[in-house]
Amino acid sequence: MLVTWLLLLLVTLSLVPAALCSVCSRHLLSKPLIGDDGRIYVCSDKTFLSFETNGTIAWSIHVDYKCNVGLAPVHAGLGKIYLVAENRILKIDYGNIGISEPAVELFFGPEPGQKAETKIIGLSVSTLSSTVFINVKNRGLFAYLSHGRLLWSLGPALYQFGYRQGCRKNLTDCYFSSVPVLDQCEASIYIANTEGELYCLSVRGRDFRWIQDFSSLDKSFTITPGNNGHLYVTVPTRALILALDVFTGNILWQGSVGPLSKIDCAPVVDSNGWISIGSLDGFLYSFSPTGILKKFSRKNTENSIAQVGPFLDCSGFAVYSSQIEMEGKVSHGIGEYTVVSAIRPKAAIFTMLVPATGSIYWSEGYPGKLSTLLSKSDLSQFVVNEEILLTFIAASSQKLASSCSQARNKLVNIYSGNERTIEFFLLFESFLLVLLIGLVRFCCTFWAKRKLQDQGLGSFLDKRVSIKLQVNDKFKDSIKVQRLSYKLLTKCTFFHNSYLYHLDIQCSLQLQKKALVKTISELEKKSAEESVDNEVYEKLGDTVRKKENIERKLSTTYSLGRDRTNSKSKSMLPLQIGKRKSYSFQGAKKQKLKMFDTLSDASSESSIEGERDMVEVLDSSAKEKGKTPMVEVTSTSSNDEDFINPLDVT
Repeated sequence: MLVTWLLLLLVTLSLVPAALCSVCSRHLLSKPLIGDDGRIYVCSDKTFLSFETNGTIAWSIHVDYKCNVGLAPVHAGLGKIYLVAENRILKIDYGNIGISEPAVELFFGPEPGQKAETKIIGLSVSTLSSTVFINVKNRGLFAYLSHGRLLWSLGPALYQFGYRQGCRKNLTDCYFSSVPVLDQCEASIYIANTEGELYCLSVRGRDFRWIQDFSSLDKSFTITPGNNGHLYVTVPTRALILALDVFTGNILWQGSVGPLSKIDCAPVVDSNGWISIGSLDGFLYSFSPTGILKKFSRKNTENSIAQVGPFLDCSGFAVYSSQIEMEGKVSHGIGEYTVVSAIRPKAAIFTMLVPATGSIYWSEGYPGKLSTLLSKSDLSQFVVNEEILLTFIAASSQKLASSCSQARNKLVNIYSGNERTIEFFLLFESFLLVLLIGLVRFCCTFWAKRKLQDQGLGSFLDKRVSIKLQVNDKFKDSIKVQRLSYKLLTKCTFFHNSYLYHLDIQCSLQLQKKALVKTISELEKKSAEESVDNEVYEKLGDTVRKKENIERKLSTTYSLGRDRTNSKSKSMLPLQIGKRKSYSFQGAKKQKLKMFDTLSDASSESSIEGERDMVEVLDSSAKEKGKTPMVEVTSTSSNDEDFINPLDVT
């Protein structure tokens, strides 16, 4: 059967001395914050206060706006606190108190004198990323850096790939309705909307990791990060606690508790992963990370209630809980709801215990020594309810010192006097582990194949060396082949380009020859038909000489390869047979060069005499060097062999 929410009528002023009731209505305190320095930070009206654990005021500062007593201040690290006041967010730097720098500045909201048109539902601060997350009603979630620059903003509905995520049932009146909750271990933000949907998103982006719909249970619930891979959802109207997987949002387990006092009741999670919450049936309910339930009570639960959630002590393993004894308590059901009515609180008992073991370290009643001490402090000027009183007890230096020292002693006893030895041992163990990994890899490399198991290690290594040498020799041979191929390719390219060049020259000379022949025929025809003057004959003679010059050039061939000739004569110069003669020289590298030249009749005798002189000089030089110059002679008397391909090899 579902055990659900209650209606509780309890006058908390009964815990305050009657003489102070005249000032109670003027000095209400906001929800408290226990700082890293052990002090308690609260706000009252337009004054922000810092209390010592004995109830005295350490310092106070005036703010220009009335603070929201329903929201506790948020610690931001490095002496900074964020406070919600009149739908504005104030940044308080208490390190600047007493110096010229301002201690209070407006971080978010309208300027002074302007009316705040939006409502701030809650905020949270990531000290690791120096980011402030603010939930503004009907506007969405905003992420600001600590210096005020906006990083991103996000609404409850997001469209991706043509589909809407969030606010599936009602888009018009849907908005984020809870305080953004941070999971420092997973770097995630959790927030709920008015339709009962729970969102998970990253602190660095604006994409939803997952969305879970709990509207079938209720649209109002509280969120508690486990910082251990779990996320806890408390449904007060159903008196249920659900454990979710932070990666998928799936429900791992759920457990029922007694009726809860407020719609915003939130449990606490200790360092052992146990989640604890107080109930109006007088019990403290604690669940293990796997869902195992334990119930704790110091008094008879018939007339007792626990309407305030527990607080963690400094060690993180123990919790402080309160149990109030009433003069009368009545419980009855109305439909699915359980209504608890209580009257006239008589006394209270505060307990510090470890849920994982059930051990109780400290317990004290109220009124008693604690009430006498607080009544003489500055705290007596303000309204002290059960939550404020439990906060001061949890932050008390005496109780914190005892519980934290017990926790530290357990840790110190393990490593007492042996920290350096343990460090050396861990280093030595790491070295052995690395050495073992190297040996295993060596064995797997050389002995994995079955054929290697029958061979000795020495023969195997010799075989590897010989194979390596063969590979190197083949590599060197391939390099030589590549170099020879490159040289051959270079020579072939040179001969090919030379051949094309001389072919172009021949084509050009042939065209010029045709043009001159045509001009000669026209001039001869003209001189035959009519009498012409000497100028025409001179022009005809010049044209004929040009033609003969071109024919002489066409009859000359330059060969870069071997000359095609059947002549076996090795004399230096040939005998002149006709008007044309050729010379073929062979150098030291057996490369032949054939040259053709045309001699005129008038200069034949002089040229022969010059050639004879050249022969005598060359013969004398050849005898001195002991070598015979290789000369081939080819004579032609016609233009049939105009060009010899230099690439032809005979």
